[in-house]
Amino acid sequence: MRALLLGTLLLLGTTPALAGKAVDGRDLTAAKWTKYDHYFRKYAKRFFGPAMDWRWFKAQAIIESNLRDSAHSGAGARGIMQIVPATFREIQRKNPALSGKAIHQPEWNIAAGIYYNRLLFQRWDGDLSEAQRISLMFASYNAGYSRVLKAFRKAGQPRDDWQAVARHLPRETRNYVQRIRRLMQLMPPRKAPRLQRRGLQTILALLEEGDQRTAPPAAPATD
Repeated sequence: MRALLLGTLLLLGTTPALAGKAVDGRDLTAAKWTKYDHYFRKYAKRFFGPAMDWRWFKAQAIIESNLRDSAHSGAGARGIMQIVPATFREIQRKNPALSGKAIHQPEWNIAAGIYYNRLLFQRWDGDLSEAQRISLMFASYNAGYSRVLKAFRKAGQPRDDWQAVARHLPRETRNYVQRIRRLMQLMPPRKAPRLQRRGLQTILALLEEGDQRTAPPAAPATD
């Protein structure tokens, strides 16, 4: 029971042993790496709801562009989320709220990237674990949905085994997903929503109650 509760504490992000540490020379608590956090929070909540951890998309953006709004790849991908203009136009058609917005502006580039992730996430529906859907979403962002779908089918359509799928994908895509996941482990902890904080208080109370139950009985009083 105690091990299960401690595992839940880890999921809630309350034991961030690695949080905020530098990765590849980056101090993730420095202003350079936090100046767009409000956009990641805003659009992750808008397109995925409050349950999705916005730091996934920040980690992805760091891998894509080091959060440089001027980033421009040889393939024509632009901005923080490295979106090609044709994909940006497709996103604008699907989401009129982004019509007339500029691909090079940080807010709209981030919004478009997160919205595109949402479209991919929705395609990986069905009886899949959330962790599997997130990995497949990022792989699709990097390699394209069709290629990842083919790999997924070759792997036997596993519900919760990313490595089985990864074996059928290019090394670049495998490394892409792995780097995002590693970066998430190094991120400063997410501020818990009020409901989550209540859950944490309950867990701590249960831990304390469990400790009291397993404590040795008090020695009998002696005259």
